[in-house]
Amino acid sequence: MQAIVLASAVILTVAYFTYGRLLSRLFQLNEQTETPAVTLRDDLDYVPCEPAPLLSQHFSAIAAAGPIVGPILAGVSFGWLPALLWILIGSIFIGGVHDLGALVASVRHRATSIIEVVRIHISGRAYMLFLVFVWLALVYIVVAFTDMTANMFIGAMDPVTGVSYKAAADVPAGAAGGTGTIVFNGGIATSSLIYLILPMIMGLVVRSGAMSMERATWIFLPLVGLAIWGGQYVPFNLDQVIQRWNPSLTSAEAATYAVRGWDVFLLLYCAVASVTPMWLLLQPRGQLGGYFLYAALAAGALGIVLGGQPIGQPAWTSWSTPRGTVVPMLFITIACGACSGFHSLICSGTTSKQLRNEKDAKPIGYGAMLLEAMVAIVSLCCVMMIPAGSAVAGKDPNFIYANGIGTFLEKIHLSKTLGVAFALMAFNTFVYDTLDVCTRLGRFIIQELTGWRSAAGRWFGTILTAGVPAFFVMKTVTNASGKVVPVWSVFWPLFGASNQLLAALTLVGVTVWLWRTRRALWVFPVVGIPAVLMYVMSLWALVSIVRGQFANGVSGDPVAWISVTLIALAVLVLIEALLALVRRDTPTSPSQPVLVPAAT
Repeated sequence: MQAIVLASAVILTVAYFTYGRLLSRLFQLNEQTETPAVTLRDDLDYVPCEPAPLLSQHFSAIAAAGPIVGPILAGVSFGWLPALLWILIGSIFIGGVHDLGALVASVRHRATSIIEVVRIHISGRAYMLFLVFVWLALVYIVVAFTDMTANMFIGAMDPVTGVSYKAAADVPAGAAGGTGTIVFNGGIATSSLIYLILPMIMGLVVRSGAMSMERATWIFLPLVGLAIWGGQYVPFNLDQVIQRWNPSLTSAEAATYAVRGWDVFLLLYCAVASVTPMWLLLQPRGQLGGYFLYAALAAGALGIVLGGQPIGQPAWTSWSTPRGTVVPMLFITIACGACSGFHSLICSGTTSKQLRNEKDAKPIGYGAMLLEAMVAIVSLCCVMMIPAGSAVAGKDPNFIYANGIGTFLEKIHLSKTLGVAFALMAFNTFVYDTLDVCTRLGRFIIQELTGWRSAAGRWFGTILTAGVPAFFVMKTVTNASGKVVPVWSVFWPLFGASNQLLAALTLVGVTVWLWRTRRALWVFPVVGIPAVLMYVMSLWALVSIVRGQFANGVSGDPVAWISVTLIALAVLVLIEALLALVRRDTPTSPSQPVLVPAAT
């Protein structure tokens, strides 16, 4: 594995300095051109930011848990080789182009969202269709990550034996957390709750002028480390609390209720966070989360390179798997880490309003995507190291990731128990960034669709965006064999397909913009071909999923009909884009920015 990690790092570095430089020339990035962060500066939403802290914030926002979960699921299902190839090729030639294109398109249109770029260069009708599509895709993201995090707060695992427990009550008597070998997921919940409070304190300190953001970062980062260490001493095992309240419940029943309790808490958090001023939560948490992500990436890579762990899993499994055929399912199973439509919302939603110089678009737009690919490769190595035939390969992705990082750190003489707790906390840290950003963006879209921009409209958009996922996470879902499974496991392929279709539509929008304004032939091989590939693969996968849903007799399930709606919206947007490509009229000038993150 050492050779794979080192070779991947070299390939991605070479790509940054070669293909990245070519893209900078093609997009005509000019450090002399003033960006909207400078010309529209209001120190509220439009704030020029130095590239280093902006990269941390952007990296934390786009990464989330996607580059962990997707590669692990794909590595187990299809083998590590196709997953590795898609991560490397996808991030360099598709994902990086997608992110850089969305960022530059936004900057060239007064830092408006990619959806507004679609309105200007395609049509008003495509704009409305795209708004609805994005909102539905955001709902899928919130459902998948909310339920995944809620399930992570229940149960326990023994990093030494590799045994996991569905409920805290199932842990054998005498086993202990804290300095013992058992990692209680309730301890991760405790650490996570502390982590939610620390950025707000940091935000207040920085806002008061008591200290700079940089100084506050170096004070609060160690406090996050203390929260990870201390959480295991005071685990908040909600399933045990419920069982004490109702002793008639079995441990499995209590765990089910606990998961739903955490689902509700997380969605309430999303609702509050989406209307919280950015300086109080999003910015300080993004700063801490970015460094946390760097630490997780460095720790994993260092452990792999120095640990000498052998590869235990097959490079290839089979063409047809329970998750579907390799093509197209590989392309939607791994989204973040190769190409992700969600990134376009971050690039054109918050990052473009803080870009101080067009030249910074290359390290932040293209470079962050390649960094995320390394996170995905480290996650994939957590699968590769599992011995052949081990039951660990059948565990949840968070368990596999934590077990892998813990093993890598153990190879460099660090505690595996603490390493597992660190990895699980890192996983949750990334998810929090995704959840509240998605809820905030969903709220902006509802306000744009309704024109209701008052405080009441802000709360209506928030409640609707967090309320619809609540309906889904409260459902009991089963797989094809009738076994009850976590909600996130059903929504992950739907999230993957809709997210990748969003990436395809973003690339389509960037292609239309570049062609209508530049009329350069390079637009089609550089941006057009990635758009076609992502559109075909994601639409193919989504149609396959919907066919399977209807074949299983779930035609009355709203999830199936939402998926049908997404397919219809994507087809209609593509038709509008093709018509725009052949038009010769002059694009309208950018209007006032929409979907701008509000300060309140």
